[in-house]
Amino acid sequence: MKRDSSSIFLKACRREPTERTPVWFMRQAGRYMKEYRELRARHSLLEMCHTPELAAQVTLQPVNHLGVDAAIIFADLLLPAQAMGMNLEFAEGEGPQLTPVVDSIAAVRKLREPVDGELAYVGEAIKLVQRELSGKVPLIGFCGGPFTLASYMIEGGSSRNFLKTKLMMYREPETWKELMEKLVRILSEFLRSQIEAGADAVQIFDSWVGCLCPEDYRKYVLPHSSTLIASVRSRRVPVIHFGTGTATLLEWMRIAGGDVMGIDWRIELAEGWDRVGPDVAVQGNLDPVLLMGPLDNLRERVKDILISVQGRPGHIFNLGHGILQHTPVENVKAVVDMVREFSAAKS
Repeated sequence: MKRDSSSIFLKACRREPTERTPVWFMRQAGRYMKEYRELRARHSLLEMCHTPELAAQVTLQPVNHLGVDAAIIFADLLLPAQAMGMNLEFAEGEGPQLTPVVDSIAAVRKLREPVDGELAYVGEAIKLVQRELSGKVPLIGFCGGPFTLASYMIEGGSSRNFLKTKLMMYREPETWKELMEKLVRILSEFLRSQIEAGADAVQIFDSWVGCLCPEDYRKYVLPHSSTLIASVRSRRVPVIHFGTGTATLLEWMRIAGGDVMGIDWRIELAEGWDRVGPDVAVQGNLDPVLLMGPLDNLRERVKDILISVQGRPGHIFNLGHGILQHTPVENVKAVVDMVREFSAAKS
């Protein structure tokens, strides 16, 4: 399909000059919004993900209410695990739970590779959103990073220390390798299908990879993340490579690939950009908790971030992770307005 590459978000992904800094938010379509909660009261999370019309509706809510410069498709990074044959449930107050856990080579080999079209509902939602957007802003598709998805499957959910995941890496490296290779094949196809459906950019959420030391990242993750990113580069859409707690891994994540590197709030944005290098764009990096604080403090932090990069082409304003549940919508909208106010004068 023909793509409009003139948006300030896509220009920033390519490190081209823009009239102001583009802004969008991870988890911008979600439970902090009243409209989302009203839908969620009538439908389960998985029902909303699996129903293209509902997913499209949720995707468009922040575009209509906040005026952000990009939309991101409403989905869940664990949907591929469900398509691989795992049971996925969202327990109240406990987050996602996957069963049975992947704890052996036999369990890895039991995981099936989704047949053509099994995750097509995400692509259908993308088509519906693009029809409604009519080029107003670009649409971002996404998947979980291979390490993050593997860790969910091995732990059965979120984890504090990722004990089971790390022990599989250390004790059963061949099992780990086979699992990661299978995930990369599936995630590659998942991203390609989203691009074919109309996604203008894709983001890889390797949210948990910050639990690793640099040596373990290089040995157990980098080759697989690199293969995943390389698999979609031929589709000529920007790839955003994101993780949290990754200040010690930035240089290695850059080697793994990506047109845009996500940088969280644990490192100053300008320092992070210097470390990943001038030939890549950056995204970030406001602490999500600041959105729940006083507006004068929030205003100061937004301004500081924008000043720190001195108007360099290639900065996309975002959070260092997703919007938190009880964040006031008016504060999120205020940040959009602040970014526009402060950055419009940079040129």
